[in-house]
Amino acid sequence: MAAANVDLQPGFADKVLSAQSTFRTVMEAMARPGQVMPVADEVGRPPSMMAGVAAIALTLLDQDTPLWLDPAFASAPDVGAWLRFHTGAPIVDRQDAASFALIAESAMLPDLSSFALGTPEYPDRSTTLILQVPSLSRGRTFHLRGPGISRTTSLTVILEPADLFDRLSINEQLFPRGIDVILVDDRSLVAIPRTTRLASAGA
Repeated sequence: MAAANVDLQPGFADKVLSAQSTFRTVMEAMARPGQVMPVADEVGRPPSMMAGVAAIALTLLDQDTPLWLDPAFASAPDVGAWLRFHTGAPIVDRQDAASFALIAESAMLPDLSSFALGTPEYPDRSTTLILQVPSLSRGRTFHLRGPGISRTTSLTVILEPADLFDRLSINEQLFPRGIDVILVDDRSLVAIPRTTRLASAGA
């Protein structure tokens, strides 16, 4: 149920076709780590939420996907109400109980070990982090390697937190468990799945 006195923004203009299109974009991004992908579909959203995050949420969340919101999103009443109305996803207090986490202020990202990391039997039962970042076209250049990448690929990003790739090094020890990440800048997204490693970082 929507919170009282909260004006809810619409979701996708075409719910089925837009969800299918965004799902294909996310899957392609996961298959091609480090490659920036556009989110072309029109989508309504709360003011504090980027269009790409809204599109991903409408596509991947449902009543069976527990969701954790960082304090910035959680303190915005329209965000929780919009997500509940359009997706039905239960919003949880514990980070390690979440299938997805939406992070508005990525510089304040909690320790990755506080999220679900999967189990040896069910490595997919981990939290996927969806982070809003300032830019996927400007900033520092990182060189990535791993499955889906021919030798290395370059990603230029204003990264928050600045040490995200250092933090994601835990995936190497955890594999096949681990954390998958999607970075979003407005209508652009890039996936950093748990199999991706930092080859080098430039200036």
